[in-house]
Amino acid sequence: MSLSELRTLGRTGALISPLTLGTLNLGAGSAPTGAEESIRIVHAALDAGITSVDTADIYSQGEAEAIVGRALHGRRDDVFLSTKFHGQMGPNPAHAGNSRRWIMKAVEGSLHRLQTDRIDLYQAHRPDYNTDVLETITALNDLIRQGKVLYYGTSVFTPSQLVEAQWIATTNHLIPPVVDQVPYSLLVRANERDVFAITQQYNLGVLSYGPLDGGWLSGNYRVGVPQPASSRGSAVPGRFDVSAPFNRNKLLAADALARVAERHGLTLIQLAVGFALNHPAVSSVVIGPRTEDHLVDYLKAADVVLNEAVLDAIDDIVAPGTNFLERDAGTVVPHLEYAELRRR
Repeated sequence: MSLSELRTLGRTGALISPLTLGTLNLGAGSAPTGAEESIRIVHAALDAGITSVDTADIYSQGEAEAIVGRALHGRRDDVFLSTKFHGQMGPNPAHAGNSRRWIMKAVEGSLHRLQTDRIDLYQAHRPDYNTDVLETITALNDLIRQGKVLYYGTSVFTPSQLVEAQWIATTNHLIPPVVDQVPYSLLVRANERDVFAITQQYNLGVLSYGPLDGGWLSGNYRVGVPQPASSRGSAVPGRFDVSAPFNRNKLLAADALARVAERHGLTLIQLAVGFALNHPAVSSVVIGPRTEDHLVDYLKAADVVLNEAVLDAIDDIVAPGTNFLERDAGTVVPHLEYAELRRR
């Protein structure tokens, strides 16, 4: 496998590279990667053969989109460009969600920051439990008819929400979503239970993100090693705390997986990215480098092919369909998060 072996994105017919450049870490608002270094990372990724770039309006409150827009100047037609809406932009809580009112506003902001006349893939970043799904789908269909969006998709939708979106669209003679974006890694495998089966049933493209599970699979999380520094540690308290009892099994698994990688002459990053690329439901794996060196490490993993012995060893450590933490699914559904929704 190599970056030159493009993959078809679900039923769209669009071809994209097996690695997609994710931009969560670009822009000083969310990480120490400033604009100029961020642009160098984008250019290096494109020069290496990556043809797909994924961003979101909420990443650094628009700064990531603006950086991508600058970086793609003169190269826009060579890139499959995706962005997302849903997260709150600015202090106004009305500037968020999946309503028609916000989608129509959000898309104009993204088009402006990205310096483009169309978005290849526009994704609902999260489900909106306060907005009727038909309203969201109708708004996105209108954007397709206007030529501002070519395809639309979802991110971190539950299995029932994925099926509902397909059913609502087809029964109302609307274009259904064609892509779902989900977390998937050696340590986050719950989507193997049902989501991947649904995406394959409807021939949806899958952009999987988090192949290193926020750093757990960077090689720094080992048994007996001091707490690694994490830029995300403060954003999700406890999730990366190696001393927390609820992280014990995850730490043991990360350590065991690192030893599997070592036995087969691989880095843990190569094992992790190779694993995500191996699943037949996955169209492209979203990588999120903070530095150019991080990008190089990811690119080395694009050529990794894991044999059956390695994949069996992985299954022995983390059983298929396993998530160690509920939050690793990308979101917590309201009925699990808020007690008042499950009590009379």
